[in-house]
Amino acid sequence: MEGLATTRMSSKGQVVIPENIRKRLKLGEGAQFVVVGDADVIILKAIAQPDLGEFDALIQQARKQAKEAGLKQKDIQSAIAKARGRK
Repeated sequence: MEGLATTRMSSKGQVVIPENIRKRLKLGEGAQFVVVGDADVIILKAIAQPDLGEFDALIQQARKQAKEAGLKQKDIQSAIAKARGRK
């Protein structure tokens, strides 16, 4: 299996991801991970910053749906205030 490697944990709890895996997955310094642990299994899932272009597309879609639903800026502000426990 190409992605199989072994590593050890340091006294500080640090684990080195072997170089061949870092290169194959294009992981650099500062890469972030979600860590899941269950019984004797630990999973590291690399996460990346969202693409701002994707975020812009989501905002445009939300605005379009709000307009189609007849929502006004005042309605949104009222909903936010209500969710925050204000009148």
